Amino acid sequence: MKSEASKTSRLRLRVTTAAQTILRSGHPWLFADSIREQNREGKLGELAIIYDKNDSFLAMGLFDPGSPIRVRILHAGKPQNLNDAFWKQKLAVALSRRAGLFDGQTTGYRLINGESDGWPALILDRYDSTLVLKIYSGMWLARLNEIVDLLRAEIPNERIVLRLSRNIQLLAESEFKLREGQILSGNGLAGPVIFLESGIRFEADVLQGQKTGFFLDQRENRRIVETLAQGRNVLNAFSFSGGFSLYAARGGATSVASLDISTHALESAKRNFALNSSNKNIATCRHEIIQDDVFEWLQKPAHNLFGLIIVDPPSLAKRESERADAIRAYGKLCGSAMERLSPGGILVAASCSAHVSADEFFNVVRSAAPGGRRFEELMTTRHAPDHHASFKEAEYLKCIYLKSA
Repeated sequence: MKSEASKTSRLRLRVTTAAQTILRSGHPWLFADSIREQNREGKLGELAIIYDKNDSFLAMGLFDPGSPIRVRILHAGKPQNLNDAFWKQKLAVALSRRAGLFDGQTTGYRLINGESDGWPALILDRYDSTLVLKIYSGMWLARLNEIVDLLRAEIPNERIVLRLSRNIQLLAESEFKLREGQILSGNGLAGPVIFLESGIRFEADVLQGQKTGFFLDQRENRRIVETLAQGRNVLNAFSFSGGFSLYAARGGATSVASLDISTHALESAKRNFALNSSNKNIATCRHEIIQDDVFEWLQKPAHNLFGLIIVDPPSLAKRESERADAIRAYGKLCGSAMERLSPGGILVAASCSAHVSADEFFNVVRSAAPGGRRFEELMTTRHAPDHHASFKEAEYLKCIYLKSA
């Protein structure tokens, strides 16, 4: 990427004492109300230099005048030049964190995890030979060509696909002629990308699908579910494209029911089972499709019980004001699922709501057991290694495993 050294009137910010302490601790966000002094108006995506009260360099980051997070930090500590070497090294550090994590049996995983990898509001996922770049802030849009050049030079790929957060799609289209699902580099796509995860084949709709096409962050929990599924009837609630269902089937489940309200998701689950028909366990496992609202379906009279139930809903608290309602909803949801468990059955309950802490989630699930039923806690899990979280606000994923007595 181009050096910023030639700019004569840098954007200079001075911040509150509290903000100085927070930035020195490694936090990657500077909020608007923490800025005490600014030498001029800042433009979207320009480099902002942050100074402490003694006029010494504190940090630098990209400016976003329309966001409460006014600056997303790229570097803190000693001054550095924002040049090609800086960006190349930043990418190399992110890639090195994944070195040795995956073999040829897993070709879908995260390469850059936003702020936690020093690339604020930017995600890069790999699906076999396709890279999917997702941008959550308009501050990156003017630099996109340089980012793509860097990725092409450093990571072998056949194509790079752009995904955009909803809040910046209009800006991207009107100001930068960029659109959601655009192929920035390489060959076009006639359909979903096929990739491997632990030797299981999955399709990913990288152009329009949720997130970047697949929920890569649940890989480790899917692997655990495979070890628990032998001989059990399994319910995968909020199944999406059947990730947990496939692992349970390969693990020897007697039957698997994929429950979701989305026709599109359930059709994808069917195709994923078909992709893996050469695996004996998957081919012989009875796979049932149930299209319904999970909350409502679990309230219906139970005709059968399950030996393993996975409850992995979308975020129930997208903002802090929804936190209390989300905690109650998790309790109701997991309590209803527990009533569908056979003796010795296992509940796997996950949450991706960042506004609900791990302790809050685990405690509400533990206390959700119907009257008189006892459960043994097998384990809890957090983030996968390619989705590591380096600061509190980035922590979202948590999962608990409970076994009915």
